[in-house]
Amino acid sequence: QVQLVESGGGLVQVGGSLRLSCAASGSISSINAMGWYRQGPGKQRELVAVTTSADTTRYADSVKGRFTISRDNAKKTVSLQMNSLKPEDTAVYYCVADPVDYPSWYEYWGQGTQVTVSS
Repeated sequence: QVQLVESGGGLVQVGGSLRLSCAASGSISSINAMGWYRQGPGKQRELVAVTTSADTTRYADSVKGRFTISRDNAKKTVSLQMNSLKPEDTAVYYCVADPVDYPSWYEYWGQGTQVTVSS
């Protein structure tokens, strides 16, 4: 079993930056893919950015050029640097992980951290 704990959410003004971090514990040797999803008010949960054990990355079109995902394979941590934040980035952000590199859905989820972008 794997546990994921996020940190770094909060309130930020439009154009500001935040950095989210996620640490995995438990059976971390089983983890390959890691990343971030989000769910905004009244919206469906959506992929933000994910990365594989080979450090390939995938981003949602809406965050390309503004967000950067990074990971530490040895420690099984993943971070999300968010710049030029917009009100539409307001959401609960979830850290995700999975034993396979390209899962159709992620097996492990954190409890979520709130990001609020105010105008």
